[in-house]
Amino acid sequence: MLENSQFPLHWDASYEIVLALIEAHPEVDVELVGLQQLYDWIIALPNFVDDPQLANEGILNNILREWYEEVNP
Repeated sequence: MLENSQFPLHWDASYEIVLALIEAHPEVDVELVGLQQLYDWIIALPNFVDDPQLANEGILNNILREWYEEVNP
């Protein structure tokens, strides 16, 4: 698998963010992740370079949905 954490991450790269989250938190139950926790984890990713103030509920829900779909094919 290609290491995803080498690329700068922005809010519009939701799939790449999901891959980085899977790498950073492989054992997490996605169904138990809240939006605030998700936000905190995303902005803590080492290659996240976007403005944290641009996040909104829609973006976070989309990332959470993509994460769920990626780990539950």
